[in-house]
Amino acid sequence: MSAVLVKGARLVGGDPVDLLLDDGVVAEVGLGLSRAGAEIVSADGLVALPGLVDLHTHLREPGREDAETVETGTAAAALGGFTAVHAMANTDPVADTAGVVEQVWRLGVQAGHCDVAPVGAVTVGLRGEQMAELGSMADSAARVRVFSDDGKCVSDASLMRRAMEYVKAFDGVIAQHAQEPRLTEGAQMNEGINSSKLGLTGWPAVAEEAIIARDCILAGHVGGRLHVCHVSTAGSVELIRWAKDKGWDVTAEVTPHHLLLTDDLAATYDPVYKVNPPLRTQTDVDALRQGLADGTIDCVATDHAPHALEDKESEWGAASPGMTGLETALSVVAKAMVETGQLTWRQVAERMSHTPARIGRPDGHGRPLEVGQPANLCLVDPRAQWTVDARAMATRSRNTPYQGDTLPARVVATFLRGRPTVLDGKPA
Repeated sequence: MSAVLVKGARLVGGDPVDLLLDDGVVAEVGLGLSRAGAEIVSADGLVALPGLVDLHTHLREPGREDAETVETGTAAAALGGFTAVHAMANTDPVADTAGVVEQVWRLGVQAGHCDVAPVGAVTVGLRGEQMAELGSMADSAARVRVFSDDGKCVSDASLMRRAMEYVKAFDGVIAQHAQEPRLTEGAQMNEGINSSKLGLTGWPAVAEEAIIARDCILAGHVGGRLHVCHVSTAGSVELIRWAKDKGWDVTAEVTPHHLLLTDDLAATYDPVYKVNPPLRTQTDVDALRQGLADGTIDCVATDHAPHALEDKESEWGAASPGMTGLETALSVVAKAMVETGQLTWRQVAERMSHTPARIGRPDGHGRPLEVGQPANLCLVDPRAQWTVDARAMATRSRNTPYQGDTLPARVVATFLRGRPTVLDGKPA
């Protein structure tokens, strides 16, 4: 593989530098660099970020290859600037054994667009009854460190406690889908004024907050690591802030769509806006933005949830919840947080690369762009404006809530260990 010389990139939004990528690492950083035979990439005006890391991606394979595959999902991830994604366990079969997580990991290696870190299920079959083979998944070639029943809540407090205790042996983390099932039976959208007007069963904020409160206390009790998936309410932000003040090892993520969209969109009855947890109110959006800005919420995660057409293009009640997000995540964060002055590009690097890598532990990702570090990075044009076209996306599914919208900032190039996976905004 030939060396690549990136010329004039603004390192995490700072002053322009040249970056020489060679033998999988950042070989030199400076001005006026040259290397005979190196591929030159002009990056004037572009922002260089460490490769983005997603803690929450649904790749659907095995079992629902009609919605997504590891090949198509990781291609979408690379176009979005990601060099590592964590693949959720709610596949068919469920990723609750060493064999299944190794299959997903090997498919990622074969695709080569970005690294795939499988997430192991907490319970067998996601049924919430018996703890899965956490140790064997951790010891497998996939080196699983994140475990989640995402899509379902580990509602049994005793089982949740035992799981958090068990994964301490190998520095694992339990990522909880915080949803008290008895409070959300038949829920279709956020419980509030809009659900009453629309006649749709409400999903109350307390259903999320009650589980978060319980699990934070459990994490403090056992000294384990808890990660809260897709935080969506103002109350949840306050609970996580309280847990951090206690010194408990609790982290949390927010999705791009919960930073931008509100439950007012449900008035269209367009099921593209149906998601779990549901879109909330503007008050919640404001609290989530503030929580991400001040570090209460640690990182952004896409919850990329592709669906086949027949599962999404139906009446609201029958439609599956979820939105695609890998190819639009950085642009939505730019719109919600950078353009509003709540995050700098350096802070975007923290929230979308360094911190999710620290939580999920994928090898060689989330490192600063310094000499000797793995050459995982993306180049972003902060001045770009682009219109979302679902038909032009790499993901196999079309359920983006941003169809036809104009978004700021676009990924121009992505490099995985110095090898370009995206150049000029297209697969390399």
